[in-house]
Amino acid sequence: MPTAAALSPGKDPSKVDRSAAYAARHIAKNLVAAGVADEMLVQVSYAIGVARPINIFVDTYGRSHVNMSDGEIARKIDELFRPSAPKAIEDRLKLRNPIYQETAAYGHMGREPQTIVKHFKSRYEGNKDIEVELFTWEKLDYVDKVKAAFGL
Repeated sequence: MPTAAALSPGKDPSKVDRSAAYAARHIAKNLVAAGVADEMLVQVSYAIGVARPINIFVDTYGRSHVNMSDGEIARKIDELFRPSAPKAIEDRLKLRNPIYQETAAYGHMGREPQTIVKHFKSRYEGNKDIEVELFTWEKLDYVDKVKAAFGL
Protein backbone atom coordinates (compact mmCIF):
# COMPACT_ATOMS: atom_id res chain seq x y z
CA MET A 1 0.00 0.00 0.00
CA PRO A 2 1.47 3.39 -0.96
CA THR A 3 2.07 5.81 1.86
CA ALA A 4 2.38 9.58 1.81
CA ALA A 5 3.09 12.21 4.43
CA ALA A 6 0.23 13.66 6.44
CA LEU A 7 -1.17 16.91 5.13
CA SER A 8 -1.59 20.06 7.14
CA PRO A 9 -5.05 21.54 6.73
CA GLY A 10 -5.19 24.98 5.18
CA LYS A 11 -1.97 24.72 3.18
CA ASP A 12 -2.14 25.89 -0.39
CA PRO A 13 -0.50 23.83 -3.18
CA SER A 14 2.52 26.12 -3.36
CA LYS A 15 3.56 24.77 0.03
CA VAL A 16 5.82 21.80 -0.46
CA ASP A 17 4.34 19.84 2.44
CA ARG A 18 1.11 19.58 0.47
CA SER A 19 2.35 19.27 -3.13
CA ALA A 20 5.18 16.85 -2.26
CA ALA A 21 2.79 14.63 -0.28
CA TYR A 22 0.59 14.35 -3.36
CA ALA A 23 3.63 13.72 -5.58
CA ALA A 24 4.92 10.99 -3.25
CA ARG A 25 1.50 9.33 -3.26
CA HIS A 26 1.35 9.48 -7.06
CA ILE A 27 4.82 7.97 -7.40
CA ALA A 28 4.18 5.18 -4.88
CA LYS A 29 0.82 4.22 -6.41
CA ASN A 30 2.24 4.01 -9.92
CA LEU A 31 5.25 1.92 -8.84
CA VAL A 32 3.07 -0.52 -6.89
CA ALA A 33 0.57 -0.76 -9.77
CA ALA A 34 3.44 -1.45 -12.20
CA GLY A 35 4.65 -4.32 -10.03
CA VAL A 36 7.90 -2.84 -8.70
CA ALA A 37 6.88 -3.86 -5.16
CA ASP A 38 3.84 -5.09 -3.24
CA GLU A 39 3.92 -1.99 -1.05
CA MET A 40 6.16 1.00 -0.86
CA LEU A 41 6.91 4.11 1.17
CA VAL A 42 8.15 7.13 -0.79
CA GLN A 43 9.42 10.18 1.07
CA VAL A 44 10.61 13.35 -0.62
CA SER A 45 12.63 15.92 1.37
CA TYR A 46 12.94 19.57 0.43
CA ALA A 47 14.95 22.49 1.80
CA ILE A 48 13.83 26.11 1.73
CA GLY A 49 15.10 27.85 -1.38
CA VAL A 50 16.15 24.62 -3.14
CA ALA A 51 13.94 23.73 -6.12
CA ARG A 52 14.79 20.03 -6.36
CA PRO A 53 14.35 17.55 -3.53
CA ILE A 54 17.45 17.10 -1.41
CA ASN A 55 16.56 13.45 -0.84
CA ILE A 56 14.21 10.74 -2.05
CA PHE A 57 13.78 7.82 0.33
CA VAL A 58 12.14 4.53 -0.65
CA ASP A 59 11.27 1.57 1.56
CA THR A 60 9.79 -1.50 -0.14
CA TYR A 61 9.66 -3.37 3.17
CA GLY A 62 11.61 -6.22 1.54
CA ARG A 63 8.75 -6.83 -0.90
CA SER A 64 10.39 -5.55 -4.08
CA HIS A 65 9.97 -7.46 -7.35
CA VAL A 66 12.97 -5.89 -9.08
CA ASN A 67 16.60 -6.73 -8.59
CA MET A 68 17.43 -3.29 -7.19
CA SER A 69 18.07 -1.88 -3.74
CA ASP A 70 15.63 0.67 -2.33
CA GLY A 71 18.29 3.33 -2.97
CA GLU A 72 18.54 2.31 -6.62
CA ILE A 73 14.76 2.46 -6.91
CA ALA A 74 14.86 5.98 -5.44
CA ARG A 75 17.43 7.06 -8.04
CA LYS A 76 15.24 5.59 -10.80
CA ILE A 77 12.25 7.51 -9.40
CA ASP A 78 14.31 10.70 -9.58
CA GLU A 79 15.08 10.02 -13.26
CA LEU A 80 11.55 8.97 -14.20
CA PHE A 81 9.35 11.41 -12.28
CA ARG A 82 11.84 14.27 -11.89
CA PRO A 83 10.32 15.50 -8.62
CA SER A 84 11.02 19.16 -8.71
CA ALA A 85 9.86 22.50 -7.40
CA PRO A 86 6.38 22.67 -5.92
CA LYS A 87 5.29 24.75 -8.94
CA ALA A 88 6.14 21.89 -11.33
CA ILE A 89 4.26 19.44 -9.11
CA GLU A 90 1.30 21.85 -9.01
CA ASP A 91 1.26 21.93 -12.81
CA ARG A 92 1.66 18.15 -13.30
CA LEU A 93 -1.04 17.24 -10.78
CA LYS A 94 -3.24 20.28 -11.58
CA LEU A 95 -3.27 21.45 -7.96
CA ARG A 96 -4.29 25.05 -8.76
CA ASN A 97 -7.68 23.92 -10.04
CA PRO A 98 -10.67 24.38 -7.70
CA ILE A 99 -10.42 20.89 -6.15
CA TYR A 100 -10.18 21.46 -2.42
CA GLN A 101 -13.85 21.45 -1.47
CA GLU A 102 -13.94 17.80 -2.53
CA THR A 103 -10.79 16.98 -0.56
CA ALA A 104 -12.13 18.62 2.61
CA ALA A 105 -14.32 15.62 3.46
CA TYR A 106 -13.39 11.92 3.48
CA GLY A 107 -9.66 12.56 3.13
CA HIS A 108 -7.20 13.38 0.40
CA MET A 109 -5.86 9.87 -0.23
CA GLY A 110 -7.53 6.72 -1.47
CA ARG A 111 -10.15 8.52 -3.55
CA GLU A 112 -11.13 7.77 -7.14
CA PRO A 113 -9.74 10.20 -9.70
CA GLN A 114 -12.59 11.74 -11.65
CA THR A 115 -13.47 14.66 -13.85
CA ILE A 116 -16.41 16.87 -12.95
CA VAL A 117 -17.91 20.10 -14.22
CA LYS A 118 -18.07 22.94 -11.71
CA HIS A 119 -20.45 25.84 -12.14
CA PHE A 120 -19.34 29.31 -11.07
CA LYS A 121 -21.36 32.52 -10.95
CA SER A 122 -19.73 35.91 -11.14
CA ARG A 123 -21.39 39.27 -11.46
CA TYR A 124 -18.33 40.39 -13.45
CA GLU A 125 -17.84 37.45 -15.79
CA GLY A 126 -21.26 35.83 -15.75
CA ASN A 127 -21.77 32.11 -15.36
CA LYS A 128 -18.90 29.81 -16.15
CA ASP A 129 -18.60 26.02 -16.35
CA ILE A 130 -15.14 24.56 -15.77
CA GLU A 131 -14.14 20.93 -16.21
CA VAL A 132 -11.93 19.91 -13.27
CA GLU A 133 -9.94 16.75 -12.59
CA LEU A 134 -10.13 15.63 -8.97
CA PHE A 135 -7.59 13.50 -7.08
CA THR A 136 -4.99 13.53 -9.85
CA TRP A 137 -2.41 12.11 -7.44
CA GLU A 138 -4.43 8.86 -7.42
CA LYS A 139 -4.15 8.38 -11.20
CA LEU A 140 -2.18 5.43 -12.55
CA ASP A 141 -0.95 7.32 -15.59
CA TYR A 142 2.75 6.42 -15.27
CA VAL A 143 2.39 2.62 -15.04
CA ASP A 144 3.60 1.95 -18.59
CA LYS A 145 6.55 4.35 -18.16
CA VAL A 146 7.46 2.66 -14.85
CA LYS A 147 7.27 -0.82 -16.40
CA ALA A 148 9.53 0.27 -19.25
CA ALA A 149 12.03 1.96 -16.91
CA PHE A 150 12.21 -1.05 -14.58
CA GLY A 151 12.08 -3.70 -17.32
CA LEU A 152 8.78 -5.18 -16.17
